[in-house]
Amino acid sequence: MQHTLILGLGNPIMADDGLGSHACQQLQRWYGTLPRVTVFDGETLGLHLLPQLIGVTNLLLVDAVVTNDPPGSLVRLEGEAITAGMARQLSLHHVGLAELLALGRLEGAMPSRCVLWGMVPARLELGTALSATVEARLPALLDAVAAELQGWGLARQDHNA
Repeated sequence: MQHTLILGLGNPIMADDGLGSHACQQLQRWYGTLPRVTVFDGETLGLHLLPQLIGVTNLLLVDAVVTNDPPGSLVRLEGEAITAGMARQLSLHHVGLAELLALGRLEGAMPSRCVLWGMVPARLELGTALSATVEARLPALLDAVAAELQGWGLARQDHNA
């Protein structure tokens, strides 16, 4: 039986680095009541998230990702490309993410499918609000995540929106 974990990551007090936490709020409304689906705001927990991976078949991560693309650009990484894509870390939780995925592989707890959907941040400074750029693009990110999950056989539940 497949189990899907939707995991938001980021520091919610560092503006756009908190993207994963902001996304989790809506994703919880859409997917939180589905059987065999867990939506979890992992914030900056890093290696402490290893128990969350146990028994997970499909892992979808949501996080801010630094690339050379303009702020607000959507980023999709899959499998081994996730660790490489996090080489330009925003904060210490990215070190924890790389280590979490490596430890998950060693422990045999790595899900068979692992995808990260993210967005290039515009502002990384103290504050709980997303930048105007990232806030405006958040619906596009959520739609991309929903389309990915639809491809995994998970339909979003709009009744709690």
